[in-house]
Amino acid sequence: MKTYKLFALCAAVLLPAWTVFAQEETLENTTSWKAEVFASAASGTNTPFWLASNRYGLVPLDAGNGYGLTGITHHQSLNKDWSWQAGLSLAAVEPRYRNILIQEFFAGVSYKNLRLTIGSKENHTSLWNKALSSGDMVHSGNARPIPELNLSMPHFTLVPYTKGWLQIKGDFAVGRSFDEAYLKQTVRPGTTYVDNVLWHHKSGYLRLEDTKGNFPVSATVGLQHWVQWGGTSSNPKIGKQPQSFRDFIRVVTGSEGGEGATLSDQINVLGNHYGSYDMELAYQGQKLSARAYHQWYFEDKSGMELANGTDGLWGVEVNLHTCRWVQKVVVEHVVTRNQSGQFHFLEFDHDKYPGRGGGGDSYYNNGEYTTGVSYFNRGIGSPLIPSPEYNENGSLGFPNNRVSDWHVGISGELSTQVSYRLLATAMNTYGSHARPFRDIKQGVSGLLDITYKHPKLEDWQFTGTVAGDARELFGRSLGVGIKITKTGILKNW
Repeated sequence: MKTYKLFALCAAVLLPAWTVFAQEETLENTTSWKAEVFASAASGTNTPFWLASNRYGLVPLDAGNGYGLTGITHHQSLNKDWSWQAGLSLAAVEPRYRNILIQEFFAGVSYKNLRLTIGSKENHTSLWNKALSSGDMVHSGNARPIPELNLSMPHFTLVPYTKGWLQIKGDFAVGRSFDEAYLKQTVRPGTTYVDNVLWHHKSGYLRLEDTKGNFPVSATVGLQHWVQWGGTSSNPKIGKQPQSFRDFIRVVTGSEGGEGATLSDQINVLGNHYGSYDMELAYQGQKLSARAYHQWYFEDKSGMELANGTDGLWGVEVNLHTCRWVQKVVVEHVVTRNQSGQFHFLEFDHDKYPGRGGGGDSYYNNGEYTTGVSYFNRGIGSPLIPSPEYNENGSLGFPNNRVSDWHVGISGELSTQVSYRLLATAMNTYGSHARPFRDIKQGVSGLLDITYKHPKLEDWQFTGTVAGDARELFGRSLGVGIKITKTGILKNW
């Protein structure tokens, strides 16, 4: 019955040729389309970790699943400076609380290097490798896209009068969660949470690079800032959270809440703030290129002042330009054990108790926004901090947020038609400062993708996947998946 239901749902989505999917926006004055089907099976209760993670929330956690997705995107240049884009994608997913969903629905207008977009869109804004990295700690591709209004400079752009050495990029956005119906159905009865959450995020990056190619080393630094705010608490004594324009200014500037805010937000800042300092040093050579990077994650002032030790994402990526078999290698270490200390105390006798105070940051969690930094219970940041979807009995938040993980990603080609992607992750988890595990929980997760492109089947792509989990963190599970993708051009304008 489940197989038949999935087939019917996929057919309902894939048959209409007018539905749309947003693919790469590189084809100007073109209407392009894409159709994709995916199915997987596993020996355990859950889909293996890497078969479900970093896929924009499309692959369900329950084992034995699939989806069909289809769509079109349009990109139109009006003149040398102005252009516009639009897209819509529909997906049929099984099993899911609602089987038909809108994955992307957006429209945008661009002027030179500036872009204004409204809607939900699968944006990859991180500096790290999309296919091989474990995921950006602030905003990865692990959850479904949040609908938002986003003003951005999406690509590094030269700053005038710097002789081609300095580039900038960044964005400024406001959005809102639309997972209220999902939370009502899945959250444990009696749990207090905030629905219709509002979001704000912004980022800014500077890159120092010789764009003329005479000097092979470049450096990039940047800042990401995200906030959950507004919404309505399921606790009637708390009710609707402050969300006026004045409150928005407080959120943007990181100021404390006004009279209508909770006591916690009046003492600290309005909303749930978090972000990162991103740093990268890169080398570009003829035979290989390499980069080392660090993402210093923070939850509050103590983290922003670097009081959380070595917490964050540490990584190295090497690209071998002359080796087909192994083209790219990524090695990463994700550690979140410090969190500015075990206890949180700001008001105390500094003479009697020396120290700066502040701590117990409890990454991805918040006392008011108990869903944590998640959307449809899938973590927005690194999937290596397990999402609330893994919690038992419908509980919310990230109870397992102290980790020390190692991750490796490798990609290459076996022939001109066959490529592969290999992911392997060793996880050590400690629970949280508030509720530590008595014994460390360990996990090992891996994935192997084999992608085939037939020379006579233009724009077709076939991908087979084997993935598995071991040890106590996610249990033992072995899974297989298959994905078939077809792209094409409807019309050149």
